[in-house]
Amino acid sequence: MTNEAVTSTGAAAVAEHGATPKKGAPKAKKGAKEAAPKKQAKGAPKQPKEKATGKKASKPKTEAAASREGSKKAAVLELLRRKEGATMAEIAKVTGWQNHSIRGFISGQFTKKMGLAVESTKNEAGGRSYRIAK
Repeated sequence: MTNEAVTSTGAAAVAEHGATPKKGAPKAKKGAKEAAPKKQAKGAPKQPKEKATGKKASKPKTEAAASREGSKKAAVLELLRRKEGATMAEIAKVTGWQNHSIRGFISGQFTKKMGLAVESTKNEAGGRSYRIAK
């Protein structure tokens, strides 16, 4: 037998017996494995299941659930309820927040979550003031 005969019949014999294919031969693609469900950490609060509709339950937009007494939210709400409202500087002094944080807080907490109408005005010097519309 010649070397050519051994190599051609040897490759077929190797393939029949389930041995590894030659180098450079294309490999078969494997399917994706399914991910195992994540386990919850011990002592972690359980997440409530969502309703069948897939929408999250929203909190009622009332002033009864406005804020805790003595919180920064309560302090800002008190300032905004004044007749003249409150300037950005006054709110920053009470809370220690920067102007962009104050704007975001007013937009998110009071207008979106609580459903309050907040009026914004500028004075001649360019200072911004806010107050709750009645």
